[in-house]
Amino acid sequence: MYDTISILKELAKKNDKKIVLLIMDGLGGLPYKGKTALEVARTENLDRLASKNECGLMDPIFPGITPGSGPAHLALFGYDPVKYQIGRGILEALGVGVEVEKGDLTARGNFCIVEKGLVKDRRAGRIDTEINKRIIKHLNKEISEIEGVKISFTSGKEHRFVVRLRGEEICEDVTDTDPQKVGEKILESVSTSDSKSAKKTAEIINKLTEEIEKALEGINEKPNAAVLRGISGYPDLPQFQKIYKVKAKSIADYPMYRGLTQLIGMDVDKTPTCVEEELAVFEKSYKDYDYFYIHIKKVDSYGEDGNFEEKVKRIEETDSYIPEIMKLSPDVLAVTGDHSTPATLKSHSWHPVPLLIVSKWTRISGVSGFGENECAKGNLGRIPSLYLTSLLLAHAERLDKFGA
Repeated sequence: MYDTISILKELAKKNDKKIVLLIMDGLGGLPYKGKTALEVARTENLDRLASKNECGLMDPIFPGITPGSGPAHLALFGYDPVKYQIGRGILEALGVGVEVEKGDLTARGNFCIVEKGLVKDRRAGRIDTEINKRIIKHLNKEISEIEGVKISFTSGKEHRFVVRLRGEEICEDVTDTDPQKVGEKILESVSTSDSKSAKKTAEIINKLTEEIEKALEGINEKPNAAVLRGISGYPDLPQFQKIYKVKAKSIADYPMYRGLTQLIGMDVDKTPTCVEEELAVFEKSYKDYDYFYIHIKKVDSYGEDGNFEEKVKRIEETDSYIPEIMKLSPDVLAVTGDHSTPATLKSHSWHPVPLLIVSKWTRISGVSGFGENECAKGNLGRIPSLYLTSLLLAHAERLDKFGA
């Protein structure tokens, strides 16, 4: 792959064209009774746009690689996800408003249920956020310091939370405790380097896991343990708005996506709590920005839960919002996912993601609808997600010619 950022930074130019990137998290799927969730869903608005514009498939990393949400999103924004690797912890931390300084470590936590030493439910039944807040209040009271390192907890949505470590001689060269699947033990964190700070940090993470379990014994709530992943500090990344010469607005209701877009320098709106509120922010800010990232989470959530029918409903719900977006007449609209989350697999997968691009400069794919099989017939073919940003800028006439 080319170094897209260095090339686009030279070619990008300003104009008044508007770009909208609508992400249905975990959009792609696998057939259930012959069709994927996207193919089953009634999506007359997306189908109509697909038949008159460009379609294709995208690989978030490269074929066969199952991506996490962080690297998948970095690729969507034109950052090589292999070169720019960011821990989930810092993304969640910034998304929920945790103050992070250079030298701090952060980790994304899941409250979970453990039975007979094995993880039975990694999400503790997606507990209510209010329950989460009560647990976090208790943890902050019970656990404040380990081996001279200060510990603080912050609630996220449902089962998610963030833990911040602040102190001397700690680093991110340690492994996660989350086994990423049920039926396994919570993992022991180990150092990935020979440094004294890495060994100390792994010891603290393991002690923290034990202390959380002890603290949870003292409350009458469903979770009885927690797993940690994405242990990371504050990275230094090229800034999106400077690279592409756009004024960019990030609109999402989940912390991780707010955190990631904050890291790359988008203006992040942290007020929406649902899709309707996201669209209200989009409409209100439309005159003030020329690039909009709109994120819809629940498509992915129901895929991870194995709930095919609800994933279909969330796709249909998103389709019903398309006229509301199009009434503002954006110059470029892209609709896609960051990765595939088949309900039959109940997890992220390596399968390519459907892509639709709408602009006056598209070639007509002539497909019958917006779905995996139809997009595979589209004129865009199968491309890396890394190239999406350059396509959107090109359709918005925001790129100069390359070379003489």
